Amino acid sequence: MHRFVIVGLGNFGSSVAEALYGHDVIAVDTDETAVDDIGPHCSRAAVGDGREAAMLEEIGAEEADAAVVSTGDDMTASILATMALQDLGVETVYVKVISDNHARIMRQLGVAETVFPERDSGINLASRISEKGVVNYVRMGRNLSVQELVVPEEWRGHTLRELDVRAAYGVSVVGIHETRADEMIVPPDPDDTLRRTDTLILAGRDEAIEAVAALASATAKDGE
Repeated sequence: MHRFVIVGLGNFGSSVAEALYGHDVIAVDTDETAVDDIGPHCSRAAVGDGREAAMLEEIGAEEADAAVVSTGDDMTASILATMALQDLGVETVYVKVISDNHARIMRQLGVAETVFPERDSGINLASRISEKGVVNYVRMGRNLSVQELVVPEEWRGHTLRELDVRAAYGVSVVGIHETRADEMIVPPDPDDTLRRTDTLILAGRDEAIEAVAALASATAKDGE
Protein backbone atom coordinates (compact mmCIF):
# COMPACT_ATOMS: atom_id res chain seq x y z
CA MET A 1 0.00 0.00 0.00
CA HIS A 2 1.28 3.44 -0.95
CA ARG A 3 0.99 6.62 1.06
CA PHE A 4 -0.20 9.82 -0.59
CA VAL A 5 -0.62 13.31 0.81
CA ILE A 6 -3.21 15.71 -0.60
CA VAL A 7 -2.70 19.37 0.30
CA GLY A 8 -5.79 21.40 -0.52
CA LEU A 9 -9.31 20.01 -0.71
CA GLY A 10 -11.08 21.92 -3.43
CA ASN A 11 -12.91 19.97 -6.13
CA PHE A 12 -9.67 18.73 -7.68
CA GLY A 13 -7.90 17.72 -4.47
CA SER A 14 -10.97 16.01 -3.07
CA SER A 15 -11.52 14.10 -6.32
CA VAL A 16 -7.93 12.85 -6.28
CA ALA A 17 -8.24 11.82 -2.63
CA GLU A 18 -11.43 9.86 -3.31
CA ALA A 19 -9.94 8.19 -6.39
CA LEU A 20 -6.94 7.05 -4.33
CA TYR A 21 -9.16 5.60 -1.60
CA GLY A 22 -7.84 2.16 -0.68
CA HIS A 23 -4.29 3.46 -0.31
CA ASP A 24 -3.00 5.28 2.75
CA VAL A 25 -4.24 8.79 1.93
CA ILE A 26 -3.67 11.80 4.17
CA ALA A 27 -5.61 14.96 3.34
CA VAL A 28 -4.88 18.45 4.68
CA ASP A 29 -6.81 21.70 4.39
CA THR A 30 -7.54 24.79 6.47
CA ASP A 31 -11.28 24.42 5.77
CA GLU A 32 -12.86 22.30 8.51
CA THR A 33 -15.93 21.52 6.40
CA ALA A 34 -13.81 20.22 3.51
CA VAL A 35 -11.82 18.08 5.93
CA ASP A 36 -14.99 16.65 7.47
CA ASP A 37 -16.41 15.86 4.03
CA ILE A 38 -13.33 13.98 2.85
CA GLY A 39 -12.82 12.16 6.15
CA PRO A 40 -14.76 8.99 5.20
CA HIS A 41 -12.75 8.67 1.97
CA CYS A 42 -9.18 8.74 3.27
CA SER A 43 -7.01 7.32 6.02
CA ARG A 44 -6.63 10.61 7.81
CA ALA A 45 -7.97 14.11 7.26
CA ALA A 46 -6.43 16.97 9.19
CA VAL A 47 -7.20 20.65 9.60
CA GLY A 48 -3.94 22.51 9.18
CA ASP A 49 -1.66 24.69 7.12
CA GLY A 50 -0.08 22.56 4.39
CA ARG A 51 2.51 25.25 3.80
CA GLU A 52 4.21 24.39 7.09
CA ALA A 53 6.75 21.56 7.08
CA ALA A 54 6.26 20.99 10.82
CA MET A 55 2.55 20.41 10.35
CA LEU A 56 3.11 18.07 7.41
CA GLU A 57 5.71 16.14 9.39
CA GLU A 58 3.28 15.77 12.26
CA ILE A 59 0.77 13.95 10.06
CA GLY A 60 3.42 11.68 8.49
CA ALA A 61 3.93 13.39 5.15
CA GLU A 62 7.64 12.60 5.12
CA GLU A 63 6.82 8.93 4.48
CA ALA A 64 4.61 9.67 1.47
CA ASP A 65 5.37 8.08 -1.90
CA ALA A 66 3.87 11.11 -3.63
CA ALA A 67 1.93 14.28 -2.89
CA VAL A 68 -0.68 16.34 -4.70
CA VAL A 69 -0.85 20.08 -4.07
CA SER A 70 -4.21 21.64 -4.94
CA THR A 71 -4.51 24.98 -3.16
CA GLY A 72 -7.05 26.65 -5.40
CA ASP A 73 -6.05 29.99 -6.89
CA ASP A 74 -3.39 30.69 -4.26
CA MET A 75 -0.15 30.40 -6.22
CA THR A 76 1.99 31.36 -3.24
CA ALA A 77 0.41 28.64 -1.12
CA SER A 78 1.15 26.00 -3.76
CA ILE A 79 4.78 27.12 -3.96
CA LEU A 80 5.24 27.04 -0.17
CA ALA A 81 3.45 23.71 0.21
CA THR A 82 5.61 22.17 -2.51
CA MET A 83 8.79 23.46 -0.90
CA ALA A 84 7.66 22.15 2.50
CA LEU A 85 7.02 18.69 1.07
CA GLN A 86 10.38 18.69 -0.69
CA ASP A 87 12.08 19.73 2.56
CA LEU A 88 10.59 16.61 4.13
CA GLY A 89 12.02 14.45 1.36
CA VAL A 90 8.87 13.90 -0.73
CA GLU A 91 10.42 13.69 -4.18
CA THR A 92 7.28 13.18 -6.29
CA VAL A 93 4.95 16.15 -6.12
CA TYR A 94 2.07 16.89 -8.50
CA VAL A 95 0.66 20.41 -8.53
CA LYS A 96 -2.60 21.86 -9.82
CA VAL A 97 -1.80 25.13 -11.56
CA ILE A 98 -3.91 28.08 -12.69
CA SER A 99 -1.78 29.55 -15.46
CA ASP A 100 1.17 28.88 -17.74
CA ASN A 101 3.37 31.09 -15.55
CA HIS A 102 2.31 29.13 -12.50
CA ALA A 103 3.23 25.90 -14.29
CA ARG A 104 6.60 27.32 -15.31
CA ILE A 105 7.44 28.25 -11.72
CA MET A 106 6.46 24.83 -10.42
CA ARG A 107 8.53 23.07 -13.06
CA GLN A 108 11.51 25.16 -12.00
CA LEU A 109 10.94 23.84 -8.49
CA GLY A 110 11.29 20.33 -9.87
CA VAL A 111 7.76 19.00 -9.44
CA ALA A 112 6.89 15.73 -11.16
CA GLU A 113 3.99 17.19 -13.14
CA THR A 114 1.73 20.22 -13.32
CA VAL A 115 -1.98 19.80 -13.97
CA PHE A 116 -4.20 22.53 -15.43
CA PRO A 117 -7.66 20.87 -15.23
CA GLU A 118 -9.76 23.64 -16.75
CA ARG A 119 -7.50 24.16 -19.77
CA ASP A 120 -6.89 20.45 -20.32
CA SER A 121 -10.62 19.71 -20.16
CA GLY A 122 -11.29 22.47 -22.66
CA ILE A 123 -8.65 21.19 -25.07
CA ASN A 124 -9.98 17.65 -24.76
CA LEU A 125 -13.56 18.72 -25.43
CA ALA A 126 -12.58 20.90 -28.37
CA SER A 127 -10.65 18.02 -29.92
CA ARG A 128 -13.58 15.66 -29.51
CA ILE A 129 -16.25 17.93 -30.98
CA SER A 130 -14.16 19.31 -33.84
CA GLU A 131 -13.34 15.88 -35.27
CA LYS A 132 -16.24 13.45 -35.37
CA GLY A 133 -13.91 10.52 -35.77
CA VAL A 134 -12.35 11.26 -32.36
CA VAL A 135 -14.03 9.36 -29.52
CA ASN A 136 -11.69 10.37 -26.69
CA TYR A 137 -8.69 12.66 -26.38
CA VAL A 138 -6.13 12.81 -23.57
CA ARG A 139 -3.39 15.40 -23.74
CA MET A 140 -0.11 13.96 -22.44
CA GLY A 141 2.16 16.93 -22.99
CA ARG A 142 3.01 19.60 -25.49
CA ASN A 143 2.09 18.25 -28.95
CA LEU A 144 1.67 14.72 -27.55
CA SER A 145 -1.59 12.90 -26.92
CA VAL A 146 -3.45 9.62 -26.69
CA GLN A 147 -6.62 9.51 -28.79
CA GLU A 148 -9.39 7.00 -29.36
CA LEU A 149 -10.57 6.98 -32.97
CA VAL A 150 -13.08 5.03 -35.00
CA VAL A 151 -11.47 2.60 -37.43
CA PRO A 152 -11.14 4.26 -40.86
CA GLU A 153 -13.23 2.44 -43.44
CA GLU A 154 -10.22 1.59 -45.61
CA TRP A 155 -8.56 -0.12 -42.63
CA ARG A 156 -11.49 -2.42 -41.88
CA GLY A 157 -10.86 -6.06 -42.71
CA HIS A 158 -7.10 -5.59 -42.38
CA THR A 159 -4.71 -6.34 -39.53
CA LEU A 160 -2.35 -3.93 -37.80
CA ARG A 161 0.54 -5.94 -39.18
CA GLU A 162 -0.73 -5.43 -42.72
CA LEU A 163 -1.36 -1.73 -42.20
CA ASP A 164 1.97 -1.07 -40.44
CA VAL A 165 0.49 2.08 -38.92
CA ARG A 166 3.67 3.09 -37.12
CA ALA A 167 5.73 3.14 -40.30
CA ALA A 168 2.99 4.72 -42.42
CA TYR A 169 1.79 7.38 -39.98
CA GLY A 170 4.34 7.58 -37.16
CA VAL A 171 1.84 6.68 -34.44
CA SER A 172 1.51 3.66 -32.17
CA VAL A 173 -1.67 1.64 -31.74
CA VAL A 174 -1.51 0.90 -28.02
CA GLY A 175 -4.93 -0.68 -27.71
CA ILE A 176 -8.15 -1.71 -29.43
CA HIS A 177 -11.55 -1.12 -27.86
CA GLU A 178 -14.02 -3.80 -28.87
CA THR A 179 -17.11 -1.65 -28.36
CA ARG A 180 -19.71 -4.41 -28.70
CA ALA A 181 -18.21 -6.35 -25.80
CA ASP A 182 -16.84 -3.16 -24.20
CA GLU A 183 -13.48 -4.88 -23.92
CA MET A 184 -10.13 -3.14 -24.13
CA ILE A 185 -7.33 -5.17 -25.74
CA VAL A 186 -3.94 -3.89 -24.53
CA PRO A 187 -1.57 -4.52 -26.17
CA PRO A 188 -3.46 -5.32 -29.37
CA ASP A 189 -2.84 -8.51 -31.33
CA PRO A 190 -1.19 -7.34 -34.59
CA ASP A 191 -2.85 -10.22 -36.45
CA ASP A 192 -6.44 -9.48 -35.36
CA THR A 193 -8.69 -8.14 -38.10
CA LEU A 194 -10.05 -4.64 -37.51
CA ARG A 195 -13.83 -4.33 -37.52
CA ARG A 196 -16.33 -1.51 -37.90
CA THR A 197 -17.29 -1.81 -34.24
CA ASP A 198 -13.70 -1.40 -33.01
CA THR A 199 -12.02 1.83 -31.99
CA LEU A 200 -8.27 2.40 -31.93
CA ILE A 201 -6.23 3.83 -29.06
CA LEU A 202 -3.39 5.77 -30.69
CA ALA A 203 -0.41 7.45 -29.05
CA GLY A 204 1.90 9.91 -30.73
CA ARG A 205 2.49 13.47 -31.78
CA ASP A 206 -0.64 15.47 -32.53
CA GLU A 207 0.19 16.16 -36.17
CA ALA A 208 0.78 12.45 -36.81
CA ILE A 209 -2.49 11.41 -35.19
CA GLU A 210 -4.33 14.15 -37.08
CA ALA A 211 -3.57 12.34 -40.33
CA VAL A 212 -5.32 9.23 -39.02
CA ALA A 213 -8.09 11.34 -37.46
CA ALA A 214 -8.81 12.83 -40.89
CA LEU A 215 -9.49 9.33 -42.22
CA ALA A 216 -11.59 8.50 -39.17
CA SER A 217 -13.54 11.75 -39.46
CA ALA A 218 -14.31 11.03 -43.13
CA THR A 219 -15.52 7.59 -42.14
CA ALA A 220 -17.76 9.04 -39.44
CA LYS A 221 -19.27 11.60 -41.81
CA ASP A 222 -19.96 8.96 -44.46
CA GLY A 223 -21.87 7.01 -41.84
CA GLU A 224 -24.18 9.94 -40.96
